[in-house]
Amino acid sequence: MPPARWTDLWVPDEATLRSALPPGVHEITIARLLKPGDPEAPPRPRLEARNGYVFGVLAAPGADGRQGSVEEIDVVITATTIVTVHKSPRSTESITFDGAIAAAERTAAPTGLCLYTVIDEVAERFLAVIDGFEEEIDELEDHVTEWPSDVIRSRISQTRHDILHVRRILTPTRDAARSVLDGRVDPEGPDELFPREVELHFADAYDKLLRAADALDLTRDLLAGVRDFHQAEIANEQNDVTKRLAAIGSILLVPTFIVGLYGQNFRDLPEFHWRYGYLWSWFLIVASTVGQVWYFRRRRWL
Repeated sequence: MPPARWTDLWVPDEATLRSALPPGVHEITIARLLKPGDPEAPPRPRLEARNGYVFGVLAAPGADGRQGSVEEIDVVITATTIVTVHKSPRSTESITFDGAIAAAERTAAPTGLCLYTVIDEVAERFLAVIDGFEEEIDELEDHVTEWPSDVIRSRISQTRHDILHVRRILTPTRDAARSVLDGRVDPEGPDELFPREVELHFADAYDKLLRAADALDLTRDLLAGVRDFHQAEIANEQNDVTKRLAAIGSILLVPTFIVGLYGQNFRDLPEFHWRYGYLWSWFLIVASTVGQVWYFRRRRWL
């Protein structure tokens, strides 16, 4: 296969894009390439065989993995040309192919192998973002009993939404890599753009995406474990508060009963005519209070 001519563009204008594209690219494809990316509505990654070329839409989560942070990279491939179009301005955290382009020129790599490099970089970004999720969950596990409940709930909710956001673009990216292995995206016929040696490389990228999907499921389960533990801690705290309130209510109930008993307006209560009646009532109040406090502290209700 002839070596690839790889052009990497960042938010190009129409003239720059048309000059880089090979002949025969449909106007619909060009319009799709010029359409600005929308982080709030990320595209569905895919690879499609069209008349004489392959058109691909790839999406990777931002370096922080947050919801609304997506890098879209569109691709057009023929037997001799590959054009990658980044839909967001270049930054220090962007996925770049400068080293890959230099290596492709040095080794005269075919276009199919260049596409593998693009998908492999996207797969590496997924793995890096998932590693960040695991570190965040480890931090939550370490401080779940120390941080305020509202902070824990906010962090769990944000991480959960971020995981779902990454999952929405990871699954179709994995399917796009699989479509190459299935031979569904070669417009020139079997083994034209993606011969056997190139498919073996795509198998590696597909394996990375599979590992990323499994790791993402694991992080979701770990986060659910943190959430359940946090809810159990809240339930235990509520039980402790209920026990304390019940103990306090019981402690106050007996003295209240004694005071109410001797506060009745009857003349024939014997304690009224007893010299030590007043001291007796205080003895009952103090003894019942001390006894209950001792009992409840022994039961660890206080």
